[in-house]
Amino acid sequence: MGTEPRRDAESLRGARRSTSRRPPRRAAVGRRSFTSTLKALDDLAASGAKISVRITDLDRGGSVLAGDDFVTLPVAGLGVVPLLIEVAAGFEAGTLDPLEIIDRSYVEPVTVGGVWQHLKAPALPLSDLAVLTASTGDALAANALLARVGISAVRARIERMGLSRSALLDRFRDARGPDDAPHFALGSARELAEVFAALVNSQVVSASVSAQVAEWLSLNHDLSLVASATGLDPFSHENDEHGLLFINKTGRDAGIRVEAGVLAGPRAGVSYALIVCFDDLSIYHRMRAHEAFRTLGLELMEYVF
Repeated sequence: MGTEPRRDAESLRGARRSTSRRPPRRAAVGRRSFTSTLKALDDLAASGAKISVRITDLDRGGSVLAGDDFVTLPVAGLGVVPLLIEVAAGFEAGTLDPLEIIDRSYVEPVTVGGVWQHLKAPALPLSDLAVLTASTGDALAANALLARVGISAVRARIERMGLSRSALLDRFRDARGPDDAPHFALGSARELAEVFAALVNSQVVSASVSAQVAEWLSLNHDLSLVASATGLDPFSHENDEHGLLFINKTGRDAGIRVEAGVLAGPRAGVSYALIVCFDDLSIYHRMRAHEAFRTLGLELMEYVF
């Protein structure tokens, strides 16, 4: 992949600075207010949901929206991002071979998500496991990567990155018993947004590691939350003809919905993260949480375009 995502980001930012097209004054005010998002999140909080949200303008470097962004909450599958960073760093350092074959028979079965469990191939190289982890949230592939690099190495990577409110607690499990960690991973919206901003700015470990992780994340198929507003093809959105730079990762568990990413258009670019922990008592409760993510997506699109 090289440093292509970095060049794309720079070219988009240059286009934003040079464009002479501006929205009407009313649109500009509304575009930056995130009024609908705030109302949706307030409604969720009033119903008892725990929320952490952060939007950072990539050009200005300041916060556009922040709400309890320092609070540590469970982030479910979004916790694989530090794992992918550690794997990419191992590839660069030569301590991991991208073509090393991992046999899934040596990994405890887990069925909470992903496609490898349904494939006939009993073994895959590390690089393919990284793709499955990033693109389909494959729990079995993630556990295989975690078993290979070791959870202590990922925790050390998190510490070296200065993420004091993030943690990888355990592997994916179909069921968590009293002796297991209560969650797969924890994080805060502020740190998640910072990590994604650092990825597109080539600041995570090195330019090549940042580019590799960004490439894997650009394959993510889950565009159903914030990303639903982008209009991108869930299965092929690495190079959008409308000049939209986008990478994201989601996390899902019972009563947990999380998304973090980078969205950049002709006018602006942002890194964002939203964590919602709610009582998943009915389909209505779940859809209300999902609607808050989609509302944020719409207002982010207005912001960058």
